[in-house]
Amino acid sequence: MRVEVVLAWPDRYQLRQLELPEGCTVADAVAEAALDGAAEAAAMAVHGVLARPQQLLQDGDRVELLRPLLADPKENRRRRARGGD
Repeated sequence: MRVEVVLAWPDRYQLRQLELPEGCTVADAVAEAALDGAAEAAAMAVHGVLARPQQLLQDGDRVELLRPLLADPKENRRRRARGGD
C-alpha cells in the first residue's frame, strides 16, 4: 500500500512516499520514513485527524507529524481579548 509521511515547518517541508505492506501502523510508517526532526513531533495525524502510533494505515493515507505549539492558544485568546494583539 502507498502511504505518505510529511513533516512541515513554516518555510519548508519533508515528504516521503512509501510502499508498505498491509497491516502497517502509523509508527511503522514514521520509522520507515526516517524524517529529520521526526523525534521532536508532538503528535501524529492521519489526514488531519489525531492518530495513535498503533493505528493501522490504509492505502493512500497521509501521516502528518505535528510540531509542538509555539504559544498557548488560551493565552493568545486572552491577550487578543485584552486588546494586546
